[in-house]
Amino acid sequence: MRIALAQLNYHVGNFSSNTAKIIKAIQEAESREAELVVFSELCICGYPSRDFLEFDDYIKQCQFAIDEIAKHTGKVAVLVGCPRINPSDQGKPLYNSAYFIYEKEIKHITDKTLLPTYDIFDEYRYFEPNKKFEPVLFKGKKLAVTICEDIWNVGNNNPLYTACPMDEVVKHAPDIIINLSASPFNYGQHEERLQVIKANVARYHAPMIYVNQVGAQTELIFDGGSVVVNEKGEVTEQLPFFEEAIQLVDFPIPSKLKTENAGGESSKIARIHDALVLGIKDYFSKLGFKKAILGLSGGIDSAVVLCLAADALGKENVQSLLLPSGFSTEHSLADAKKLADNLGTKYEVVPIENDFQALLKTLNPFFNGLPFNVAEENLQARVRGVLLMAFSNKFGYILLNTTNKSEAAVGYGTLYGDMCGGLSVIGDVYKTEIYELARYINRHSEVIPENILTKAPSAELRPDQKDSDSLPDYEILDKVLYQYIEKRQGPDELIARGFDPQLVARVLKMVNSNEWKRFQAPPILRVSPKAFGMGRRMPIEGKYRI
Repeated sequence: MRIALAQLNYHVGNFSSNTAKIIKAIQEAESREAELVVFSELCICGYPSRDFLEFDDYIKQCQFAIDEIAKHTGKVAVLVGCPRINPSDQGKPLYNSAYFIYEKEIKHITDKTLLPTYDIFDEYRYFEPNKKFEPVLFKGKKLAVTICEDIWNVGNNNPLYTACPMDEVVKHAPDIIINLSASPFNYGQHEERLQVIKANVARYHAPMIYVNQVGAQTELIFDGGSVVVNEKGEVTEQLPFFEEAIQLVDFPIPSKLKTENAGGESSKIARIHDALVLGIKDYFSKLGFKKAILGLSGGIDSAVVLCLAADALGKENVQSLLLPSGFSTEHSLADAKKLADNLGTKYEVVPIENDFQALLKTLNPFFNGLPFNVAEENLQARVRGVLLMAFSNKFGYILLNTTNKSEAAVGYGTLYGDMCGGLSVIGDVYKTEIYELARYINRHSEVIPENILTKAPSAELRPDQKDSDSLPDYEILDKVLYQYIEKRQGPDELIARGFDPQLVARVLKMVNSNEWKRFQAPPILRVSPKAFGMGRRMPIEGKYRI
């Protein structure tokens, strides 16, 4: 049997585009003599559809798409992901399903059993778990069809479910496991997936085909990386990361043919870079925008964002504003200009000192005699935000936010100032990782001027200001933040790991007391296992012991 893996980029709610893409893949697979084409989870409507799933018309559109796709399955069978209406009046109104369609008819439907309800996932909000377990029979073979989270639950004992699906289906002695997936990217996900897939292969003594989607849906980025693992646990096919691809495999699956890094560059920073580029590209294309703008300060954060945006959108579609104040240094302005020239991107220099002084004059009756403090610092950031948003409105740009994860975590940013934007590009990348990204961008030649990488970080909102005046050293801060945010280590655990108790108290207080700021931040492209946003839901006014 020849099976095609269709790793495609879908658009949530864009039924005409998704359907056309699926039909085109079916036709290509048929022309290459495939007998079965496997698509990803909920590809008909796009994943995640979230509360669109509560609209009856949305579900009707899904069914119309299934009917249209069925017309193209005369010679080749397809496995395609789609929500379906629960025919019972018991339980949730929908199932998350895999439709097996052949000879223009729906021959079998497999429903998802293990519905994730953690981090970014909330599937139990919409779907009823499956309780029927049987393989798909096709051309004399038994196909064990599972859906995404099923592969992560070897021997699952969750009381919500009657059984782990494979534990039940394996009783029918399937010949192969086929998994339709929508597994979002984080920088360590690929290795974890492979371990779990191989564990399933070893447990159930059957080879596995795993098909993931690719592309970004707002903050979630899907990296593809679909794989085929034979019964020996060898990876025989590895589809590329962050690219659409259609790959044919023959079953029975032979011994190892490919190396396990055949999907492309495997370093953490390389994956983060490629994920962010794809995240920007899809955010703009799926919203119907083409042009981006950002404030270019001469610092490392905006430098990295400019490079990523130019890569994603093309240098002709990225505009920078250099917005110096009286506190900005000449070398920062020179560094910003040199970077823009290196990339070939457009920029304008728009000094803000006159605007800043005009606001100080307006406020003088109220501020007179009071010391210069964060109020005056934030005025400068907000003037810059006003100017950037004015360009955005006038010329149709989307403003890219350049706040990194370290700053977002501790509230080191100005609401309605440098926290403005339609998309936060590096809000899930710690400051120390930003430097690694910059070095990666410069791996072939100096794109980001070396001076940007070596000078001390500064917001330049007062004379001789340094980030270290307000924050612990980033090398130390990021380690505490990582343990607290990604690893969910509390204060006692952090102190037990050797962190200074006063440092722990200071950092955790900053993180917890700035939830209200992050609640108002733009969507953040997710590249870590625990990002700010939908996957980290904290009470704004909560008090946590520190």
